[in-house]
Amino acid sequence: MKSCLVVDDSKVIRKVARHILEGLSFEVREAADGREALDACLDSPPDVVLLDWNMPVMSGMDFLRALRETAIPDKPKVVFCTTENGIAYIRAAIEAGADEYVMKPFDRETLQSKLQIVGMA
Repeated sequence: MKSCLVVDDSKVIRKVARHILEGLSFEVREAADGREALDACLDSPPDVVLLDWNMPVMSGMDFLRALRETAIPDKPKVVFCTTENGIAYIRAAIEAGADEYVMKPFDRETLQSKLQIVGMA
């Protein structure tokens, strides 16, 4: 079973994403900010991370940069999931190491297609 870490400071978004991902046969873990997410990845790296941009403690971009600098051998795929839709944001995310980008709000079909693009569905 593939695993996904859902990283978002919104409990509602985490719950919606969990429901969709479990329906796609993912094992799901959650983190409320980038620091929690980094600790979770170091402890047991998921196959894919669904990552919010704007969070307290450690932002999505800071998490992504920190993740890419770790010694984790098989780094998870990262799908940014955010309301930030400017081309500059998307470019910055991809340059920082994101594999794909999905806009909020998202539905099952949209998320599934993004996961397929990164080889996870």
